[in-house]
Amino acid sequence: MTHTDAGAELDPVHPVPVPARRAHGLSTAEVADRVARGEVNDVPVRSSRSLGEIVRANVFTRFNAIIGVLWLIMLFVAPLQDSLFGYVIIANTGIGIIQEWRAKQTLDSLAVIGEAKPTVRRDGAAVEVSTSAIVLGDLIEIGPGDKVVVDGECVEADGLEIDESLLTGEADPVVKRPGDAVMSGSFVVAGGGAFEATKVGREAYAAQLAEEASRFTLVHSELRTGISTILKYVTWMMIPTAIGLVISQLVVKQHGFKDSIARTVGGIVPMVPEGLVLLTSVAFAIGVIRLGRKQCLVQELPAIEGLARVDTVCLDKTGTLTEGGMDVTELRPLGGADEAYVRKVLGALGESDPRPNASLQAIIAAYPDSEEWRCVESLPFSSARKYSGASFSEGDGEASTWLLGAPDVLLAEDDPALAETGRLNEQGLRVLLLARVAGELDDPEVARSARPTALVVLEQRLRPDAARTLRYFAEQDVRAKVISGDNAVSVGAVAGKLGLTGQVVDARQLPAEQEEMAKSLDEGTVFGRVSPQQKRDMVGALQSRGHTVAMTGDGVNDVLALKDADIGVSMGSGSEATRAVAQIVLLDNSFATLPSVVAEGRRVIGNITRVATLFLVKTVYSVLLAVLVVCWRVEYPFLPRHLTLLSTLTIGVPAFFLALAPNTERARPHFVRRVMRYSIPGGVIAAVATFVTYLIARHYYTGKGSLGAETSAATLTLFLISMWVLAIIARPYTWWRITLVASMGAAFVVVLVVPWLQHFFALKLVGVTMPWVAVGIAAVAAVALELVWRLVDRRVPDQ
Repeated sequence: MTHTDAGAELDPVHPVPVPARRAHGLSTAEVADRVARGEVNDVPVRSSRSLGEIVRANVFTRFNAIIGVLWLIMLFVAPLQDSLFGYVIIANTGIGIIQEWRAKQTLDSLAVIGEAKPTVRRDGAAVEVSTSAIVLGDLIEIGPGDKVVVDGECVEADGLEIDESLLTGEADPVVKRPGDAVMSGSFVVAGGGAFEATKVGREAYAAQLAEEASRFTLVHSELRTGISTILKYVTWMMIPTAIGLVISQLVVKQHGFKDSIARTVGGIVPMVPEGLVLLTSVAFAIGVIRLGRKQCLVQELPAIEGLARVDTVCLDKTGTLTEGGMDVTELRPLGGADEAYVRKVLGALGESDPRPNASLQAIIAAYPDSEEWRCVESLPFSSARKYSGASFSEGDGEASTWLLGAPDVLLAEDDPALAETGRLNEQGLRVLLLARVAGELDDPEVARSARPTALVVLEQRLRPDAARTLRYFAEQDVRAKVISGDNAVSVGAVAGKLGLTGQVVDARQLPAEQEEMAKSLDEGTVFGRVSPQQKRDMVGALQSRGHTVAMTGDGVNDVLALKDADIGVSMGSGSEATRAVAQIVLLDNSFATLPSVVAEGRRVIGNITRVATLFLVKTVYSVLLAVLVVCWRVEYPFLPRHLTLLSTLTIGVPAFFLALAPNTERARPHFVRRVMRYSIPGGVIAAVATFVTYLIARHYYTGKGSLGAETSAATLTLFLISMWVLAIIARPYTWWRITLVASMGAAFVVVLVVPWLQHFFALKLVGVTMPWVAVGIAAVAAVALELVWRLVDRRVPDQ
């Protein structure tokens, strides 16, 4: 088939002459000249922070400043073993830097893999270049699904419709004609064309949008926000408690200056749960690395957490449940039409669209083009219209205009062909109607004159991993909603083949009012004939009922819904539009990767919630012990080395392993409330039991060295209670969890029996009576812990 030729190139819809130089693009010399002048779109898009930013973010924190000052003080007034907490901070900060640097490298490499390359015209030929290689004046070709990467002026337009909703908030696509401005950050939804770059680099809005879309960020996370809230309150509690300790140890007891300072610092340091923030960042970073190895690009870190909280997944059928390819299985002429003639029409229609969709590609593969036919005018497919079309000059001089699209859109409700279409749809087959029309393609009412000529039956290829993934979501109590622009019955048949059952709804019958729509969405499972705006409305309706919604898709018509969903998931082979707005991109196009993302999120959230209780029990008992010491006007029982030992064995080492353990528990909201309801009673019981042991030991031991014996007895009680807290947190038990808890207990026993470790940590149990009293008090406290936490489980809703 041949197209209209002319000396000066013409736009097929709006025949405005295009200057030859502009039509052929820049020459190699012109590109080199612009590069030399710096007129290049060279804005660096980093998917993460630079190494310097990573170091600064991990080193210069409020809590590192507090601990750092206390560490420097201890280096001057106490033995080295009382300064061990400072070295732990250095080690932890180093781990944070290394893990985030590894995550940065993974994200940067994946961002390069996932970067789409615009097509530019240079020296009269179309070539793909990276976004950063575009220069001022480049002629950039665009088609359905392409993102406008720089600002420019439209030069060619073939039914070009651009969605500027991300810029203006206006959902309706804008028709572009030669001479119209094209804004970066917008997306092509129909037609094709070319535009000349008029603004590049930081002058173009695309630079800001692209950088924002792929930024490595740790913000907007309930988990991290909750931890920040906890730490803020801890800071406020720490200040008056620290003042009280200083006064009681230096003024009231009048001990030696260095010993008083050491015990004061020993009371302040454990109040700061600095490891909790660091451990959260490390857990997230490791999660990103794990997902990166599975070709899953996480563009925003909280997306891992967000998808774990999702209770409703909206799936677009095409590209998600089915593979992109289709096959023509049958051609059914209507009204006595000649099948050979219909084949010629279909071949010509396939050739008329320079950017065919999957359905048209199947038609192109099935029906060869006819050389005698010449395309006069074309109308690219639009998801809003549900059809495409073209006008031809046939080989014998006859002219004809044809539409190819959804039968239920092009046919009247009482047309007999619709009944046949319905039967085919029920088998999971896709049906397109070929219809001849009398009007002009640019007439909005052109479909009214459609005369049905043939039904084209296509079969979609199901993704082999889709059924297994849907079963996973069902087992995890995550509801799946199939939302598609295709015929509802056909979509329902496809969903049925994958084991997804439920009510099938034609979205054109859905109520427009949000509350009523939300009720229909709760009742239905499969929704067909959904418009792009409806997809967005449906996401909003589900969210209005408190659902956390994930939206998957790969087409331009999914962009609005992906943008509004709590979590947007795009296929790597999908349009650049969807990839730009999605938080998660499945680069290998495997729907089966989603369970891995959910599992990773649940692992992070569930485990951090567990270990947060360990850290905050320590914070609570540290604050309360300090208050009790001030009120009773006694020496603070612990040196920093004692609490460093306890924190390492009962919190630090166990928390690291527990935070990385498998965890499939569904993420639940109200992180702060869930953690504090255990931490407060646990910390109070630990503090009271330890202080009671300390007071009894003060009456039991007398003479020189009595303070060391009292400290050892109190340390034994606190260790045993902390170990019981760890034993509760580690449930349900597995062989490695039992080994972990037992190893920590064994390590403490080694410290108690090895002479040089006794001396190093200033721990030596004196006599038999007091150590057994300490064990007995710890046992009573352990029983109290079990009873109180079980009572909390029954009285406080676990939501």
